[in-house]
Order: sequence, then C-alpha cells, then structure tokens
Amino acid sequence: MAFSRVLVTGGAGTIGSAVVRRLLVDPRWQVRVSDHRPAPAWMREAAEIHTADLRDPAHAEQAAGGCTHIIHLAAIVGGIANFHKLPHTLTEANNALTGAVVRAAIQRDVQRLVYVSSSMVFERATEFPTTEEHVLHCPAPRSAYGFSKLSGEVYARAAHDEHGLRYTICRPFNAYGPGELPEPDEPGIAHAVPDLIAKALARQHPLQIFGSGAQTRTLTHVEDIADGIVTAMASPGGENEDFNISASRELSVAELAELIWLACGNDPAQLELQRLPSFEVDVQRRWPSVEKARRVLGWEAKVGLEDGLAQTVEWLAERL
Repeated sequence: MAFSRVLVTGGAGTIGSAVVRRLLVDPRWQVRVSDHRPAPAWMREAAEIHTADLRDPAHAEQAAGGCTHIIHLAAIVGGIANFHKLPHTLTEANNALTGAVVRAAIQRDVQRLVYVSSSMVFERATEFPTTEEHVLHCPAPRSAYGFSKLSGEVYARAAHDEHGLRYTICRPFNAYGPGELPEPDEPGIAHAVPDLIAKALARQHPLQIFGSGAQTRTLTHVEDIADGIVTAMASPGGENEDFNISASRELSVAELAELIWLACGNDPAQLELQRLPSFEVDVQRRWPSVEKARRVLGWEAKVGLEDGLAQTVEWLAERL
C-alpha cells in the first residue's frame, strides 16, 4: 500500500489532537505533527514530531518536506474574550503562520492543502442556515480573529489561482469536547463549553453567562470535526472547495447552559442565570447549512450533543 504523509500544523491543540487521532486509525496515512508546544506522550509514540515556530518560512518548508498533504490548524484561537484582548497578536501571528505554510505547500508541491478556517468568517451572516456561498456576500468580520481566518481562505485561493495549489477549506462550527481547559481567572478566554462546565461543576449560583443568552450556537464535537476534515482531505470532490464542518442543531446559550448544568449532575430547580455584559463582538446567531458536506463528501456529524457534553464533563471533572 502506498502511504501518504500528512503534516498537521498545530497538532498539539484541541482540534489538532483529534485530527491526529483520526489519521492514526486510518492505515492510508502517516502523520507528522508540527507545533511549538510539546506533544503528548501518545502522539510522540505514534507520529513524527517536528517542533518549531512555523511563522519562520524556513521552518515551515522543513516541516512540509516529504509530505503529500498538509492540514493547517496552527493559529492563536480561544474564546470571545481572547478576540478582544489580543487583536493585533492574533492578526499578526495567524497571517504569518498561514503565509509561511501556504508558501511551503507551493514549494514542496503538496497534493492538497487543507486550510482549517472558522465559523467566525460568518460573524456578520445574514443568511440562515448559512451556506458556504454566503461567504461571498457576507460582510467582512469585525473581529481581528474572524478577519485573520478569512484572510487565510484568501491565501489558499490565491495560491491556487497563481500556482495551481490544490486546497480544501474547512470551517468548523463551535468545536467542543475533551482537550480544552478553562481559564479560571479570566472567563471568556477559553470557549464557552469548558467555561460553563467549570462553573457548573463548582455549582456557581447564579450561573454566569455572557449576553442575553438568546445568542445561538451549533456545537460540534471535536471527533466529528476531525472526521470531517480528514474526509474532506481524502475526497476528490473536496478539491478546491469549501465546507461547513458542523452539526445541525441550533440552540441558545441559555439552553446550552441548562444542558451543561444538568450534565454536571446539578438540580435543575437550582439553576439561575446571571447575564453579564457581553463583548463588542458577540455573534448573535450561528447556524450553518450542512447540506454541501453531506452531498459532496457524504459526511455528517454523528456525536449527539447530550452524549458529547457528558463525555466532556467527565474529562474536565477529572482535571479540575
């Protein structure tokens, strides 16, 4: 069997780790991980590890050497507070990372670059459920993070148009699952799910949420996201296309808080929400169309939200 070697940038992160696990169970793929963070022991045993700052074009080209495919996840991410705390850092680092990795993909003549974008490119969406085509009509993101992810999509398409680089763009929506710890002293720096789980496990009363609670999200388990990314990379139909990688169940932040409260074993009668002032950029509705991924890739999310939350609560409870 001919093997293909996949470079996973940012492979030590939450989604990156899930992608590496997904690749390792498929005998078609050999895996190289490049991250500036140390890789966990299981990853060092099963994959080739490259430790470097990929903003340096020489390091990026070295990381891509001998690889047929690249899944580019390396970026500064986080929750809503992070977008407001580090706007220049996000923009500078994410653009530098993508610029260097896309350049390396061109120089190393990889067969496919998978650029992992974000639902934040649809920060100001006006179409629901939001189709992939809406990116052409949607106003540009106000947040530095959303703009940095959208600019990465432009990098990938521009490299295709000028150099023939074959790409796939994947946009995960509201990733959650084992792997991300909350920031106890800075709510909003991590994503909403670990933030809320930590508060619910501590039986915070009233339970604090940002904004009215009417904002909606479409939570997608990291295992589903990883499977969607790898499926898109392997699919001939995924070449030079973009996909929403998401579950389809829209729910409000208040409903999410209630589900998490119950998943932590708390008395539903004890739940009371305290609505804190939100941030300047707090997306009011996030609900993607998942039809294109189903039609072109034959892919859809499988992990039910209640099951996924229970698994995530168990993982966090062991570590908090």
